[in-house]
Amino acid sequence: MKHYRICHPRTMLAGAGALALAAAATLTLTNAQAAPATSAARLSPAAATSLASQLKTGTAGAFYDAKAQKLVVNVVDETSAATVRANGAEARIVKHSMAQLDAARQTLKARATIPGTAWAMDPRANKVVVTADRTVTGTKLARLDKVVDSLGDTVELHYTKSEFRPFIAGGDAIWGSGARCSLGFNVVKDGQPYFLTAGHCGNDIKGWSDQQGGQTIATTEQSTFPGHDYSIAKYTDNTDHPSEVDLYDGTTQKITQAADAVVGEQVQRSGSTTQVHGGTVQALNASINYQEGTVSGLIQTDVCAEPGDSGGALFDGTSALGLTSGGSGDCTNGGQTFFQPVPAALQAYGAQIG
Repeated sequence: MKHYRICHPRTMLAGAGALALAAAATLTLTNAQAAPATSAARLSPAAATSLASQLKTGTAGAFYDAKAQKLVVNVVDETSAATVRANGAEARIVKHSMAQLDAARQTLKARATIPGTAWAMDPRANKVVVTADRTVTGTKLARLDKVVDSLGDTVELHYTKSEFRPFIAGGDAIWGSGARCSLGFNVVKDGQPYFLTAGHCGNDIKGWSDQQGGQTIATTEQSTFPGHDYSIAKYTDNTDHPSEVDLYDGTTQKITQAADAVVGEQVQRSGSTTQVHGGTVQALNASINYQEGTVSGLIQTDVCAEPGDSGGALFDGTSALGLTSGGSGDCTNGGQTFFQPVPAALQAYGAQIG
């Protein structure tokens, strides 16, 4: 009987969010004014996520200040600010409402869904931040520039010298015919053992092994990519399936639940190519336009990843947060990685952590 631990794949670029992306250093909020928040409560990331879900109406995004342990909520009027403060969060008056930012995102989706681009709402900048990779040139770049210019100061355009792509490679922790990925999380469906990994992995690989050219230990049952990026595989062998993540130091992290991420949360990613790396959640509900198609609803982070990390686990303590989708950069120079939220994958497949 073999004991399979859970590894994390990595992503690279992301896009839009309800609680959304933490701003880059170049972003400034010149039109925003901070409202006093002397009563803001000290909150854990989980408590901040719960509170943020209760304060969506009349707000323009939120983020977690990990150093101060408080939730900062953007609002456009003092009435909403009073409600936010009364619930123990810090209120910040900003220029753009969530409706305005969502309208900008819809315009980008309709007029600028160009491979090599990604966007997400940055609550710290109170803007939609668009990123174009090195493949966006010529007429594609001119088209993107025109759409961005039409949206005024609700949108900011950035560039990356890297290329957005899913992180699949030939030779990883879980192997298929000619490709390798990383196992995300072990789960249970209808009382039977399964595991989750990335959809772009499951699309290409139907039979999984724990070594290159080895015996099949699991078969892909369902897979979705693009649109979403998750797949589920059923174990076919008498295989131990602990609910753990491999920390690559001889120890593992127990996983007891799936949870939603919050902007500003400190997270870790485990994958078979680059092992364990940490970073911060930058945005939620991000969109990334791969060459293969668009994937939406992703977690955007500044955690690095490389080919073969795809499908690997994003986690915070005992909470499963995401499956590595893709992004740009590497673990030498850094980069952005995007993750498929685990709760959405569990809901799609009727599975549970276990």
